[in-house]
Amino acid sequence: MASTVGSAVTKDTEAPPGRREQLILAVVCAATLVTLADYTAPVAVLTVLASDLHASATAQVWVLNGITFGLAVLLLSAGSVADDYGRRRVFLGGVVGLALSMAASAVSTSAWVFVGARVVQGIAGAAILAAGLGLVAAAFPAGPHRIRAAATWGSMIGLGISIGPLLAIAGGHVGSWRTFYWVASLLALGLAVVALPILRESRAAQARRLDLPGVVLLAAGLVAVLVGATNGRTGWLRTPTVLPLVLALVLFGLFALREARAAEPMIDLGLFRRTPFLLATLGAASTGIAVIGPMTFLPTALQRGSGWTPTQTAVLAFAWAFTMFLVGLAARRMRSSAHGGVELGLGFVLSAVGCGVSLLAVGDAWGWLFPGMIVAGLGSGLINATLPRLAVGTVPPDRVAMGSGANNTARYVGSALGVAVTASLAPADAGEALAVGALLCLVAAVALAPLAARARIPVPDAA
Repeated sequence: MASTVGSAVTKDTEAPPGRREQLILAVVCAATLVTLADYTAPVAVLTVLASDLHASATAQVWVLNGITFGLAVLLLSAGSVADDYGRRRVFLGGVVGLALSMAASAVSTSAWVFVGARVVQGIAGAAILAAGLGLVAAAFPAGPHRIRAAATWGSMIGLGISIGPLLAIAGGHVGSWRTFYWVASLLALGLAVVALPILRESRAAQARRLDLPGVVLLAAGLVAVLVGATNGRTGWLRTPTVLPLVLALVLFGLFALREARAAEPMIDLGLFRRTPFLLATLGAASTGIAVIGPMTFLPTALQRGSGWTPTQTAVLAFAWAFTMFLVGLAARRMRSSAHGGVELGLGFVLSAVGCGVSLLAVGDAWGWLFPGMIVAGLGSGLINATLPRLAVGTVPPDRVAMGSGANNTARYVGSALGVAVTASLAPADAGEALAVGALLCLVAAVALAPLAARARIPVPDAA
């Protein structure tokens, strides 16, 4: 069977996927699940973890953002490397790296050692996410089978986010917060062994040289923007905040000039002339800022300001994220002719409504927040189901990992900014955190509306 994406898309689009294709999807989804569970695991146990590791307020923000930092810095370059040097190779390296770095978290004795391990987990997660969706696209022919496979992969984001805090709490009941990292590390190592005979190598038809200047400029720009955003909790007009943000703008400008002039760019800027791709990238950044960021910080705000227990906040986070997962599964049945922009806009509106409903119940018993979290989960699920379809549905078949990398980079840069902004504006007030989320979601829906009205995914349905 052909090993390149270009060959894969020439197969009969009406033929159902075989057993090996389904196994490839299962392996990629399982790795994505572990990655996203790791992403959210500290959310419900941050206060206990911070006390154990003697973490300062700034260190606690980095505990939440460390993995996001690694994801954001490496996702785009991981996509390009996966396209050119082998998606299977990059994917397996990411799974092994994730296992080793989670073991490092389990033995950490200081907050900054833990943060360093989280950064490595983000780098490994970047390899898994960027190469994983590329492996799925290579295994499934263009058309409804690939769309449903991409939606299934997207639903794992919601499931992983939902179970991460619960698994961390469960580990705490068995031993301590470290138990989750030991168990997840062993699961990741086992997954790497299982994946070896199942995955087949795929890459772009013609390999390119790695754009090292582009990688350096992008990484430096992301470092600057995340440092500035994290420092924002001490004042948004102070020099330690403003200077990194200004430097980030300069570095991103230099990165764009480099990519526009490079013979073999890391990201083809021409992709942004495609309305669905541009919408997917901006939508992913908005999702991180307006949805993931506030929701990631909400459990900490509830524990600090409202006296909630870690278990209560984990259950509430599960209600939101598991609803998101269920919507992602239902989205597998979406027709390929659906206007992804409309679904994306509706997702932001529902997320805003859900935050508003929860805001009304903050002063009541904690269970009254559930209806709002369910509505917000419906919106987040629509967003997560739509973004991967927009990201890979209109890019050239040999650049699918590049498209995935750009989309996920935008998502996790936005997430880091969202956590930092929410922590700055509502460090211990759940009501304010929900208000920030609702306002940002409404702004995103309005700002993206012009693009959303014109975005379509031109993939025909099978007969």
